Amino acid sequence: MRRSILLSCFAILVFSLSTFSAEPPSAAGRWEGSIALGPGMDLGVIVTLDQEGGAWKGTIDIPLQGAKGLPLINIAVDGADATFEISGPGGKPTFKGSLSPDGASMAGDFTQGGQTFPFELKRQGGVKAGISTKTQDEILKDIWSHVEAVMPDWHVPGLAVGILDMRDGKTSVHMQGFGVKDLATGAGVSPATLFAIGSSTKAFTATLMAQAVEKGGVKWDEPVRAYLPDFKLWDESASERMTPRDLLSHRSGLPRHDFMWYGSDLSRAELYERLRYLEPTEDLRSVFQYQNLMFVTAGVLEEKVLGKPWEALVKERIFDPLAMKTANTSVADMQKAADFALPYEWKDSEDLRPQAATAPAKDKKKKDAAKPVEPKREGELKLMPFRVIDAPGPAGSINASVGDMVMWLKANLDGGAFGDKRILSEASMQELHSPQMVVRGGMMSQLFAFPETPYMMYGLGWFIQPYRGHRLIHHGGNIDGFSAMVAFMPDEKIGVVILSNLDGNLMVNSLMFEVFDRLLGLDPVDWNGRFKLKYAQIKEAMKQGESKEDEVRRKPGTKPSHPIADYAGEFDHPAYGRLRVTQEKGALGASLHGIAGPLDHFHYDIFKGSKDVLKGLKFTFLTNLRGDIDRVEVPLEQGVGPIVFTRVPPDSMRDPAFLAPFAGEYEVMGMTATVELKGDTLFLTVPGQPGYTLVPYLGTEFDLKEQKGFSVKFTVKDGKATECVFIQPNGVFIAKKR
Repeated sequence: MRRSILLSCFAILVFSLSTFSAEPPSAAGRWEGSIALGPGMDLGVIVTLDQEGGAWKGTIDIPLQGAKGLPLINIAVDGADATFEISGPGGKPTFKGSLSPDGASMAGDFTQGGQTFPFELKRQGGVKAGISTKTQDEILKDIWSHVEAVMPDWHVPGLAVGILDMRDGKTSVHMQGFGVKDLATGAGVSPATLFAIGSSTKAFTATLMAQAVEKGGVKWDEPVRAYLPDFKLWDESASERMTPRDLLSHRSGLPRHDFMWYGSDLSRAELYERLRYLEPTEDLRSVFQYQNLMFVTAGVLEEKVLGKPWEALVKERIFDPLAMKTANTSVADMQKAADFALPYEWKDSEDLRPQAATAPAKDKKKKDAAKPVEPKREGELKLMPFRVIDAPGPAGSINASVGDMVMWLKANLDGGAFGDKRILSEASMQELHSPQMVVRGGMMSQLFAFPETPYMMYGLGWFIQPYRGHRLIHHGGNIDGFSAMVAFMPDEKIGVVILSNLDGNLMVNSLMFEVFDRLLGLDPVDWNGRFKLKYAQIKEAMKQGESKEDEVRRKPGTKPSHPIADYAGEFDHPAYGRLRVTQEKGALGASLHGIAGPLDHFHYDIFKGSKDVLKGLKFTFLTNLRGDIDRVEVPLEQGVGPIVFTRVPPDSMRDPAFLAPFAGEYEVMGMTATVELKGDTLFLTVPGQPGYTLVPYLGTEFDLKEQKGFSVKFTVKDGKATECVFIQPNGVFIAKKR
């Protein structure tokens, strides 16, 4: 427990909020809100006040700082005025405010150490049991109105919502499209519009595995090697013990390692083969760590056992039986459909237009007049390229409409049944919906850390949480330009699908809770406001972290140890593949799987990505004993050491046209050394010695494959080789070409 309030400390937060029983308009109750420390710097707090026998007591939580249950002292309530102080921290942190006439809010000033900041708290009501007293039409009207009202808050171009209600033995489906699927044409979203659902795909892959279990070809807790004998991870113990259940519950011990596959053109088989080169951070089954590649492995296993590609299995065993007629597994197929959404991202911008201001008029007679300047824009929506993720498809490649996804919800709510068909037994469906791992820490738990959802678990392809007395099962999805949420309450027989064409937006999360609150008749919670605040705080923390880095970590006045051109080249990692470093006009750039951006000098031989996905990443260039830069370290995955990429010779060094001038005879120490070109490889022969294979190293230098520490370097003038320099541990010898 922390006993101090740090007014200037902002880290990525866990912002907890509370609900509580309705109270008459008085200071008693639970309140949530924030202290405004500055523009975009709100410190969230939760205050509980209670009165027993005329005496007041209370506590405060400050989630951003990990403080919970700090006692309040010197509580004084006089009518609408309330004052209370936090016990412990220095500076006498004190709230002094007044209740609104309806008792729904409290606002005033917070002071500490001579500084004063405004605060505002809102009373939180209790949870009602049962269902809403409103008619279904009224509830739907409220939901649709809410969607339209909050879409601008998140800059969402288009969104579709599907609601399934199977209570009381009746089934009703409600679907609505909002906004546009294409900004250029203004074409609107409909319930038939296809969106990428991203990681919501994982539940489909888990369902295929359950089908394989029912068929008898797979056992949940038998080693993966029983089905894939060549399965191999970095950790041999994990390789031997990993089971299908482990693959689908994010407990492999591996962190995400997403840069290994994101943007890569590797096949599914190649991704699977490279797992052995990925370093784990935890032991098998010890910690929840979200891991896309284990779902890819699950797909490979399903293909082996069920005898068809994963894409065909999903279509035949899930899409077709559930009448998901437009769903597919490829963005290429998605773009052939009659109705699909384009992907967008919101780009913050402070420079799109001049900042709002006034300029003095030139006419002296009108010196009091002012010329308005166009206000700066907050940002803009930009079209993103469709992200091809066919190889890692089992982790996230499905595209569907809300019309399709409502069918998927129905099968999950109906225990695997769909009309007279069944995709799974009720027992198997229950297995997928049952907790396997507790989710602790990380961004995922932070996004859903609220008092209404006190903890999070993961089943098989699904997140599972308690929510205000109800069991909530859900899985979101994010892939370039799209965000999705699929959620249902199996005991209440209700569910919702939310699909949008905006990259990484949290509206799909907040809207999920809003829909369930309305369907269940629960007291309202400002979910949109909560997620907006959380998003703003995370952005502000990241912004401050970036702005402070140069000040804290950068060594001023340094320069690279080599000419800039020496840093350029191609570097390889056995799992992550080829990293390309380019040089143009004295500036470096980097590209990994087509994810590219400029590199700015940070200090010494360390450069820093300055744009988009590579922004903030450090590239540390390392020099070998020859004085050449031969490695680049990049911290692409937290929890493990930097990923080390080793320089590889450019493909041009195996081009016969490049190698041909080096062939010939060279005179050295009274002997004739012969260099021959065979195909795309040079061979060296020295009298009295075995032949040597010349392996490309750098420029015109080649290593001797059979003799470690030996190399030859050709001197070229006017496109012709003139000499060959033999570089050996015992000296350097020059041989002239005949």
